[in-house]
Amino acid sequence: MSARQLMSTKEVADYLRLKERKIYDMVANAEIPHSRVSGKLLFPRTLVDEWVRQSTAGAALNAQRNAPAVIAGSSDPLLEWAVRESRCGLATMTYGSMDGIDRMVATTACAAAMHIPTAPGALGLTREDRNIALVKDRLAHLDCVLLEWAKREQGLVVAAGNPLKIGTLADLKKSKIRVILRQPGAGSYLLFLQLLSQDAINPDQLKYVKPAAQTESDIASAILDGRADAGLAVRAVARQFHLDFIPLTVERLDIAVLRPSYFDAPWQALMTFTRKPAFLRYAKTLAGYDIGGLGKVMWNA
Repeated sequence: MSARQLMSTKEVADYLRLKERKIYDMVANAEIPHSRVSGKLLFPRTLVDEWVRQSTAGAALNAQRNAPAVIAGSSDPLLEWAVRESRCGLATMTYGSMDGIDRMVATTACAAAMHIPTAPGALGLTREDRNIALVKDRLAHLDCVLLEWAKREQGLVVAAGNPLKIGTLADLKKSKIRVILRQPGAGSYLLFLQLLSQDAINPDQLKYVKPAAQTESDIASAILDGRADAGLAVRAVARQFHLDFIPLTVERLDIAVLRPSYFDAPWQALMTFTRKPAFLRYAKTLAGYDIGGLGKVMWNA
């Protein structure tokens, strides 16, 4: 545990908006989690937060505590593999970033993976703030935290050998090229429209195949089967399906998780697994991932 996670008596008193005398009384009565090192009282911030959570009553909080062990939102090959391989007890329900947010609001999921692009300058925010802005707007009333999962390469997935010689988004305007989209509300769908806008490409100029892909693996399958020629997905999907990849941008995938669920065994088991050599090796094998910031707190309710 780092020093930043340990509070002194004065710091915990300020944190809880109590007098120091009250903190000493609670320590004497073993009411608040604490440690004593060389005679000095220290208070682990995460345990104090959990103690406050457990001392809070209310129907809304109870609903959050009972939210199912489901990660909704964006599909991600590394995340879905880690959930399966770790046997952590979590399930995934990947119907797109916005759907994941809706399910967290409805407390039918304990977490949501998201990668929502925000146009540069919109609302005074940069693109890197995209997920934070969404969580503040939709989830600020919940007891949750936003964690970085990984930075990922996004680009065009095309057939092996790139027979149609697709090199840029502008090449998608060629009449014979069929593009497959993700469903509206998916982060990749919103990102694709943003990238087209940045290159001054009218979406109506492209030829689309239907139905829309529900996951990035569905995009790869459609290209592999010859039903589509290109689609936006992460590099890892192209590698898994032995397809070619044209990189376009790097994005950050975050996961919002309800704080009660964060302290539960399934989520802790997943986080423990991400520190194991097997996870690190697999992330490297997939390619296109930067997991250096995995677990970093991006926003705290």
